[in-house]
Amino acid sequence: MRRGVNHKRVARLMRLMGLEAIYPKPRLSVARKEHRKYPYLLRNLPIVRPNQVWSTDITYIRLKSGYVYLAAIMDWFSRYVVSWSLSITLDADFCVEMLKSALQTARPEIFNSDQGTQFTSAAFTGILEAHCIRISMDGRGRAFDNIFVERLWRTVKYEEVYLRDYSSVREVKVSLGRYFDFYNNERPHQSLGYKAPSEVYYVQGNDINRNCFEGEKNLIQSPAPITGAVLLQEALQDAPAERREGELHLKMVDILS
Repeated sequence: MRRGVNHKRVARLMRLMGLEAIYPKPRLSVARKEHRKYPYLLRNLPIVRPNQVWSTDITYIRLKSGYVYLAAIMDWFSRYVVSWSLSITLDADFCVEMLKSALQTARPEIFNSDQGTQFTSAAFTGILEAHCIRISMDGRGRAFDNIFVERLWRTVKYEEVYLRDYSSVREVKVSLGRYFDFYNNERPHQSLGYKAPSEVYYVQGNDINRNCFEGEKNLIQSPAPITGAVLLQEALQDAPAERREGELHLKMVDILS
């Protein structure tokens, strides 16, 4: 006589053996209505040089008891992890400190994130604006808008996190420090011609002059101009849908003249 096995018994036995299925966990980025949201600037934008676009995100790492949160800032062109940080809470402070650390290395033209409260907070966006960095944010529910960091999380978890059994935050920090050093300086990427991210990131240098905007519109000239395509895309995303088609033609005339 065949006898079925109750799913509750399976779940209990898996807990006893420390087994867990790999699947997405609850959202870590929750927006706040009072925080300003910025348009997404990267749609159809060619990424052609280091420090053109940086992006960030947060994921979680399971410990034997509890969780720790990992944030990272990545350069889109080279896949180089410019900075990363750990926290036992989801407040904005550890993201702000990570950003300050990254800006000691270089300064991007555009910084992209999701609409989570950590990245829409005045403390975080204020630093970007003070450094004359254009702010871009993913659309709600559009994970693919930040696809390179999502791929980074998959790589980090399958090559490092899922192979470990961390018991403390210190252990996570030490282990991830070794892994990110390997990732940046030794791990080859097919999309980079089998070079490591640092080989691509530093090949052109990272001390690049940037444009600065006052009031987000008045351009102060510098040797590395932001293209009209970026400004056009931002202007159109801010405009109502019914006005975009007509304004597209007018703004293209202005850019090309």
